[in-house]
Amino acid sequence: MITLTSAAVKQIKHSAKESNLDGLPLRLACTRMQDGSFHYGMGFDDVKEGDITHTSEGVDVIVSTTANEFMNGMTVDYVEIEPGKSDFIFMNPNDPNYVPPEKD
Repeated sequence: MITLTSAAVKQIKHSAKESNLDGLPLRLACTRMQDGSFHYGMGFDDVKEGDITHTSEGVDVIVSTTANEFMNGMTVDYVEIEPGKSDFIFMNPNDPNYVPPEKD
């Protein structure tokens, strides 16, 4: 299962509204690169045959069967990377480069 944080959901819903894509599910993608690292992508898309669908925090999420095995247990968050710049981050325990966040 993939989890979206409340900050991610807020930004996803804002992006959908701004792009006139309300109602389309969010597709999350993950590709294993040749060096073993993971590359992530996301965007609004239609459900295709064989997709796995679920809902997180009111957002419909779709992934391919192949990507699902790489992303099971992943959390997507929207955080401030540096002052004035925010972006989505993918916290994926299946990713060989994953470092768990430190607790405050």
